Amino acid sequence: MRRGPSTSLIVVVVLAVAALGGTLAAGYSPQLGLDLQGGVSVVLRPQKAVSTGAINQAIEIIRNRVDGLGVAEPDISRQGSNIIVQLPGVKDQKRALELVGQTAELRFRPVLEAVPLSETEVPTTVPPSATDTTAPGASPTPAPGAASTTAPGAAPTHPAPSTTAAPATLRLAGGDLATARGATTTTAPPATTTVPTTAPAATPAPVTPTAIPTTKREEDKPEAIVVLPLQEGGKTTGRYRLGPSELTGKAVKSAKAQFDQTGSAWEVAFTLTKTGSKDFDALAARNVGKQVAIVLDGVVKSAPTIQQAEFNGRGQISGSFTEKEAKDLALVLRYGSLPVELKPETVQTVSASLGKDSLHAGVLAGLLGLGLVLLYMILYYRALGIVVLLGLIVSGMLMYSIISFLGERSGLALSLAGAVGIIVSVGVTVDSYVVYFERLKDEIRAGKTIRSSVDRGFARAYRTILAADTASLIGAALLYFLTVGSVRGFAFFLGLSTLLDMIIAYTFTRPMVILLGRNRVFTEARWLGVARGLAAPAPAGSAS
Repeated sequence: MRRGPSTSLIVVVVLAVAALGGTLAAGYSPQLGLDLQGGVSVVLRPQKAVSTGAINQAIEIIRNRVDGLGVAEPDISRQGSNIIVQLPGVKDQKRALELVGQTAELRFRPVLEAVPLSETEVPTTVPPSATDTTAPGASPTPAPGAASTTAPGAAPTHPAPSTTAAPATLRLAGGDLATARGATTTTAPPATTTVPTTAPAATPAPVTPTAIPTTKREEDKPEAIVVLPLQEGGKTTGRYRLGPSELTGKAVKSAKAQFDQTGSAWEVAFTLTKTGSKDFDALAARNVGKQVAIVLDGVVKSAPTIQQAEFNGRGQISGSFTEKEAKDLALVLRYGSLPVELKPETVQTVSASLGKDSLHAGVLAGLLGLGLVLLYMILYYRALGIVVLLGLIVSGMLMYSIISFLGERSGLALSLAGAVGIIVSVGVTVDSYVVYFERLKDEIRAGKTIRSSVDRGFARAYRTILAADTASLIGAALLYFLTVGSVRGFAFFLGLSTLLDMIIAYTFTRPMVILLGRNRVFTEARWLGVARGLAAPAPAGSAS
């Protein structure tokens, strides 16, 4: 059974209303960019020529720092060798600038004990596995679930049980980058107690491990004892209490991900500098059988167990790595000290009041322009101008819902350039209506009635609309993938609006004009009649 034109019209209208209602009920709203809500933008330039890997590692470190600031919808991108950081809505702009430009340092800290996750942190499901750190040629046999470190030709030394017990349900990291895989805790035997014959004196209640706070990044001093998180995908999966730093990333000469000797598992091979080799061996000798955390910017990246006292400048970190995890850990070791000394080249601050003024001015300009366009369309096309108004309302409801949803779930920020893209897209949408309505004029001039012209005119007009919108989509896609910063925002919103125009033209405009063409009130009315809006002298001898 063929569906009538009203079916698609009802569907798209109900969908638009439901989407807007759900968005408002959920409390979602568009996330505003730097230029619309204020904030700070800085361009960081390396002091010397560096590799692409070093720049990418610097961007990742800066992104982790910004996430710690709690900035909503930050934009961190690379432009050539420069790093562009935009932080909309940041309150303490001075602290933010100090944080993003600070040089990070890779540190090796001995693990004193595992600390349970705090009550506000949600642990993730952790599969048990083992990780080892060995030197070339060694064949370590670590205890199940333990991480280990050995040197070439040396006999493996199994890690000793931890003297500080952690809950048996807690798993410790064993060396995988940003995962909670690795060594499991060893529960210490319960102490023997003697029941006193007299009531004991009251003792202060012990501190609950989950109440121990995680050390803030700015308090992560190399000489301090700290509690730092192990993170996976931005989520904390474990915590360690760590001793003072005993070595920095300057000791590492190079690191790379490779297959182990069996060719079945990934590992990270590293080499040390001449001075770093001696210092690393001294560190290993003090911590044989213990875990040593590899810490970057206040986050534990790996915590392998040292298996032997000498490495002679080379070693491996092995375990249940995926290819990506091994390469990420190698990148941390290779560039973890952030050899990129970044200097702010330009700093731009936008006050909240200026951003609000820009937003109000943009909204006012958009509404004024839209009002003038609609007035012209109604005066020129009569009742068909009302179709344009209703179509833009439906399109606007869908656009608002999509932008709000993406802003809440994917971090999409609406910048001033994005708002310009939306305003420009209104012109693209109105062009689609003009193409259709002018095609109707041609049909009527050829002697056809409005009712018979609607479908025929739309079929021919829609091909033109698709061609024009496809050209706009291609341009938007090229701008999005080949540019950075605000231009990408312009391209994204222009592309999104153009895509909606294709859908609305078919599901709303066509059936709406068909319904109007069947109603004599809209076709023959004195002031708003469609026939009057499309009026034109008919060719001689044509049917009326």
